[in-house]
Amino acid sequence: MTMDRLYYVFIRVLALLLAVLFLVPIVWMLLLSFTPEGQNFFGGGTLHFTWDNYKKVLSLAPIFGWMGNSIIVSTVTTVLVLLFSSMAAYAFSRIRFPGSKLLFLLFLSGMMIPAEATLIPLYLLMRDFGLLGTRTSLVLPAVAGPMGIFILKQFFDGLPKDLEEAARMDGAGFFKIWYSIFLPLSRPALAALGIFTFIGAWNDFVWPLISISDKAYMTITLGLPMFQSSYVQQYALPMTANALAAIPVLVVFLIFQKQIIKGIAFTGGKEM
Repeated sequence: MTMDRLYYVFIRVLALLLAVLFLVPIVWMLLLSFTPEGQNFFGGGTLHFTWDNYKKVLSLAPIFGWMGNSIIVSTVTTVLVLLFSSMAAYAFSRIRFPGSKLLFLLFLSGMMIPAEATLIPLYLLMRDFGLLGTRTSLVLPAVAGPMGIFILKQFFDGLPKDLEEAARMDGAGFFKIWYSIFLPLSRPALAALGIFTFIGAWNDFVWPLISISDKAYMTITLGLPMFQSSYVQQYALPMTANALAAIPVLVVFLIFQKQIIKGIAFTGGKEM
């Protein structure tokens, strides 16, 4: 067997082992969610699986309500981020105006500021506008993130200028060029940014904890710890709640995993 063949086999085996390693916690969580409370996997005897944990969790906590809030917040955040980030990235990439480079550097400097450093200003801003305790307060802080603008600008910089010049000769303006040319060509980058934004908004915990106090507007990341704190001596019910909360994110990842890989490949090697 040649060295190239050995290397190929080694990489495949290593990838398989890593995949199994990452799948073990998920499989363990699912098994516990179908297991009656108190049953020991390693104690011998016959294992029993039941749906009772799911029925009990759904009767004790508004899991679907929390999940619905998370879906609304994550979806609206993702749509607005894609919209505004793509418009700003197009402006920085194709429109030359005084101070454009300096303004872009200011946007990039926002990536160096820890999110924790902005919590107090955000809280005061949302309070002054009367938005605390609403879903709007969960969406607005994430809309103007510099990461999305940076990724899409890198992608737009690599697109041929001939397409834009041909559109201008046909009488197209900035908005039409952005909408009809740049957006369709940047689907891989938009898909990657959209998925990362959705998962980030879904998993956000600190800001919702500060800005939301009404249980009716709680997201799943806030509701789960509250539910689990009531069952610290048990493991089946918390695992069942976690399994329910993980379903949307897993579905999104499984459906769009190819777009994630393509988006990283397209945007990772661009120069600023």
